[in-house]
This record gives sequence, C-alpha cells and structure tokens, in this order.
Amino acid sequence: QVQFVESGGGLVQPGGSLRLSCAASGRTFSTGWFRQAPGKEREFVAAVTWNGDVTYYADSVKGRFTISRDHTKMTVYLQMNNMNPEDTAVYYCAGQDSCSGAGCYERLYEYDYWGQGAQVTVSS
Repeated sequence: QVQFVESGGGLVQPGGSLRLSCAASGRTFSTGWFRQAPGKEREFVAAVTWNGDVTYYADSVKGRFTISRDHTKMTVYLQMNNMNPEDTAVYYCAGQDSCSGAGCYERLYEYDYWGQGAQVTVSS
C-alpha cells in the first residue's frame, strides 16, 4: 500500500526557516508539495521528478523554498527559508508517476497519492 507521511511542521517566526519531510512507502514517485490556507483553495508549491533531476516552483516561493529528495530514505524535503505570514497553511505532499512537462506537475488532479498534511504557522 502506498503511503505518504509528512513531518516537520510547526510554528516559526517571520524570516525564519523550517524543513518539511515527506516519507513515501512502496516505490519512488514524482512528488509535489501543495498548501492550503484557511478559506483558500489548495495551491501548488513545488515539485521534483522521480529521479530528482528537475524541480518546479510556484512564483511565490522561488528563491526561498528548495525541494530535494533522498533516494536512500525515499524521502522528499521542502526547505523553507525567509518565511512570511502568507506561508501559513497546511502543507501536503503528493505523489504521481504520469506527468511530463512543467504544467502537469502544478495540477492537483494529476496526483494519485496524498499525505495527511502538516500545519505550518508563521507568526511572531
């Protein structure tokens, strides 16, 4: 059974950093991070291909967030730096193995497997 489990959420001050982890079971997938703030739709944050060769980012996080994967641990990380209150949301990781091309990785419905979410709060 495929499972995605997020960890590493919490409270951080503006300008601070946090790292989220997404551990997958079963096999390696292309993996995306999405987030959903209260009262808003779930939105794309970042994605990495199954082999780690290509990454994609939303404009709102470019230069601040970095997605990476550790194949030996079957884990994908989201390093978040210089965070601001607008980054407050529940963050979800998700997996799929059918995408090709940047636009595909940004679409929620392309992902077959989802984690339970991790709360991230940026506040002083």
